[in-house]
Amino acid sequence: MQRTQSHHRSARVCLVFAIILFLPALALAGTEMTDSKSVAPAPETPKEWEFRIGIPGWLPSISGDSGVRGLVGTSDVSFSELFDHLTHIPLVLSIDARYRRWEFFGDGQYLEVGASATLPGILFTDAHLHLKDGLIEAFVGYRVIDCEKGHLTLFAGARYNYEDVNLSIVDNGDPRLPRLRELLGFPTKSEATGSIDWVDPVIGARGKVKIGKATSLYAEGDIGGFDANSDAAYEIRREGTTLVRTPRSSEDWSYQLQGGFEFQVSRWFWVQVGYRWLRTDFVSAGFTNKTDLHGPIVQGGVNF
Repeated sequence: MQRTQSHHRSARVCLVFAIILFLPALALAGTEMTDSKSVAPAPETPKEWEFRIGIPGWLPSISGDSGVRGLVGTSDVSFSELFDHLTHIPLVLSIDARYRRWEFFGDGQYLEVGASATLPGILFTDAHLHLKDGLIEAFVGYRVIDCEKGHLTLFAGARYNYEDVNLSIVDNGDPRLPRLRELLGFPTKSEATGSIDWVDPVIGARGKVKIGKATSLYAEGDIGGFDANSDAAYEIRREGTTLVRTPRSSEDWSYQLQGGFEFQVSRWFWVQVGYRWLRTDFVSAGFTNKTDLHGPIVQGGVNF
């Protein structure tokens, strides 16, 4: 009797989870009717271990500010323009392992782009930005809800970030302006380059629910940084005979959301189609990375 009550409580928890997290998916799944006279097959016993390896095809739009040593440039490269600005083939990989309710997963990506822009005003005309951006993230999670039709996992881990910036600004070549530029102290060309890497702590949640025999709806979100790598930076300048110390901006936060559909094409092969957004707000040690990476993602892989 107690075992039956426990089973009913577990079923109610799973039902509440599915309704709250994936109500649209349940609406679609509810259109599939089964014969009331047929006998439902016994559910499969889940494996203790499960492994998934995938290759994400994520080519996001890139927008925001990047800079080094106080020289900051703005990039705005749409998804359709990304292929024109890629300087190397992106490197991507994702790995996922599960032992009972415990999950161990991560992914990585390396992207390199170049962009140019015309600046407003009469003292400069062109800015050239070459940006190398990489990340590796690894997490450990636990399935707080684990049902036959879906699951919800809370996770924590870290995200390693790498950034290399080369930014140059040149004058407009107008023969009337050399004296003005000289009086204002503007150089003929301003260039800054450098690289930095940092590790952010990350927490988040992800879940999946079946909406068909071989189709699932998945979603994931996380937040990281928590100003772990921010520093107490100051700019010192002279006002008369006094040195004045002014605080400089310093922050370290990141946000990520993704979701879409997963199709189990065969027993061993799966495909995901969705959308992914990653926001980075990092200003420290003379580096600025306040960028949004967002765009469609298509991922294929194997599970065993």
